[in-house]
Amino acid sequence: MNRSRIDWTDYTWNPVTGCYHTCPYCYARRQSARFAGDVRLNLADPRCEQYQGKEGLYVLHEPFITRNERSISYPFGFAPTLHEYRIDWPGEVKNGANIFVGSMTDLFGDWVPNEWIRKVFESCEQYPQHNYMFLTKNPQRYAGLYKDGNFPYKENYWFGTSCTTPSEEFVWFRDTPYKNFVSIEPILEPFGEIDPDSFPDWVIIGAETGRRKGKVIPQKEWIQSIVAQCRTQSVPVFMKGSLREIMGEEFVQEFPAGLLRKAVSPKLKKKLWENCKFCGAENPKKEMIALLYRKKRGESAKRLGYACPKCFSKFAHAK
Repeated sequence: MNRSRIDWTDYTWNPVTGCYHTCPYCYARRQSARFAGDVRLNLADPRCEQYQGKEGLYVLHEPFITRNERSISYPFGFAPTLHEYRIDWPGEVKNGANIFVGSMTDLFGDWVPNEWIRKVFESCEQYPQHNYMFLTKNPQRYAGLYKDGNFPYKENYWFGTSCTTPSEEFVWFRDTPYKNFVSIEPILEPFGEIDPDSFPDWVIIGAETGRRKGKVIPQKEWIQSIVAQCRTQSVPVFMKGSLREIMGEEFVQEFPAGLLRKAVSPKLKKKLWENCKFCGAENPKKEMIALLYRKKRGESAKRLGYACPKCFSKFAHAK
């Protein structure tokens, strides 16, 4: 279990990793490539166990440690993998927290066996002190599991749908008791008018990150339109840090009842927040760029301070 850099959750828990969607903006696929090692060599390892003999699905019973004592988080690349040794990880956090389940996968993708999903739900039931948040681009799987009676209802479960355009379906939760949310990230175009009967309990909005060619920079008006419609339905809106510069004073991070976080103490804020060295704006460290320097080659880098993305961009492109 890892403390999360995703600003709408406290922890990320990945008992399953890997995905067969082909989203061009996927950060998880990029990250897995960095921590996969030599996938061809890993696939030849005796620990490379296929799930019930099925090609493209793998099971790891213990962490994958290489001969040089290096731990590999994604030994099979982005192929869907069940990490059985992670199933009980929520028990490591004693106090209740908001946990995003499956930040490095789509747990409800069509390729994921029902058994894997059942194992995850069983662990969630074992540690009920937490809120568990699930997110999928395949909400039809939610509906199918619900219809078949394989979808448990718990007050601390939140089921989300990820969409990037208004044409994508996110109204699966109609006529169900489940707490639900929609993550519009990255937002790729204006959403227009949303059906009043389609509003979830919570809306998250974010911009595309990374340096992908063709990266979409959202317009402020797109966000304002969604927020205005959410206000008419009394639906809280959470804007990810990627929208902070675009929205300016209109930037908001609202949580629904049940997911509200405790106010950050001055001591903790001093530890997690910093002022920009250029404009003085105060932001979470995880949303800023660390400024490092070395006096001479080979010396460890030292931190000079932090810069907000806007000032860093000006500094980096200054002639």
